[in-house]
Amino acid sequence: MSIFRSLKHYNFRLHFIGQSISLIGTWMQRVAISWLVYRLTGSALLLGLVTFLSLIPSLVLAPFAGSFIDRHNKFRVVKITQIALMVQAGALAAMVWLNLYDITLIAILSLIQGVISAFDTTARQSLMVDLVDDHDDLPNAIALNSSVFNAARLVGPALAGIILSSFGEDVCFLINFLSFIAVICCLMMMKLNISVVAKSEENIWIDLRKGYDYLKESPDLLSLILVLGASSLMVIPFTTMLPVFAKDVFHGDATTFSWFESAAGFGALIGAVYMAMLRPGKDLNTLTIISGTIFAVSLIALSISSTLFLALVSTAVTGIGLMVQNSAINTYIQMHASSEMRARALSYYIMAYQGILPIGSLLIGFLAHYMGVNMVVFGEGIAGILIVFAFMVYQKHIHHNSWKRYLIIPVRRKYFR
Repeated sequence: MSIFRSLKHYNFRLHFIGQSISLIGTWMQRVAISWLVYRLTGSALLLGLVTFLSLIPSLVLAPFAGSFIDRHNKFRVVKITQIALMVQAGALAAMVWLNLYDITLIAILSLIQGVISAFDTTARQSLMVDLVDDHDDLPNAIALNSSVFNAARLVGPALAGIILSSFGEDVCFLINFLSFIAVICCLMMMKLNISVVAKSEENIWIDLRKGYDYLKESPDLLSLILVLGASSLMVIPFTTMLPVFAKDVFHGDATTFSWFESAAGFGALIGAVYMAMLRPGKDLNTLTIISGTIFAVSLIALSISSTLFLALVSTAVTGIGLMVQNSAINTYIQMHASSEMRARALSYYIMAYQGILPIGSLLIGFLAHYMGVNMVVFGEGIAGILIVFAFMVYQKHIHHNSWKRYLIIPVRRKYFR
């Protein structure tokens, strides 16, 4: 089937298998940490703070990570970061196993995870182009990679809900620790011949500036990154409030929370399958506008849902919109960024997503603490609509100027030399 065409590539097939197993453990750990923090503190603000600490390193380190990876063997970087993440998961499991319920220690381990992930995510994203031998299969590979992520988001929280209720958070952390064995084994089996770019003799800060200048000269890439950054600040952080919806709004428990996470994962999986089935040549900017609108409207629906069923359906639709929007932006950058600047361009994508998200999570947690979660999520939906509208205006401005550039500049060259 064409939807699985990128699996014919040996290295991507190994990546797909390893990630399929490891990401289930990752999502189980995410759910367990969120539930543990909210169970111990009962504070939406502290819940947002822990999310903030786990993601803020991407804001500070992502551009540096992009320049670092452009100078080094990205495959070796992925191996090292996966082993480091495995150790971090083991530390969490040991902490809970020994009954060390210390919110400060949880925050520190979340911060460490964020530092490692800043390098791991950038390296893995830039490695995608080397995992498929045919460049035409790259969009399908990116979409399948997203489908794995979101299938795990569907299965992981469902398993976490059962395990949290039956055994506790420590078992979730232990399963995540063991799941890294699969991805590390698959990495060791890969046959990659990555040509390492000769290390730049320039200062790394100059390389950072080159990445920034490259985006300034590429308004198509820059506008998409700005959309993602604005969404990460004001729209996407709704996910931080899912434990509050489960426990306070609908008076549920850990199982109810897992339903919300699984609903979002189910919707995102639908979005990922849709992206995998896209034919080449699809207008990704239009897709970004449509999916962003779906995302925003479904958030408004979630905020006014009167029953648990309607809230879960709305959450599933948010998963579709969020998945398609992010995947469309990622695919566009992967395909249009130059090879020597790809890691740096992707690092700004990661900074806009994972780096801005913690600030948004902290902001949304603070506002929800004083205004209520329903009111805040309603406001996130309105913000999403405004972001889409601003992107549409900006796209119109870019196309208008592009016609000027093609028509006026040649005339100037001809008559004003």
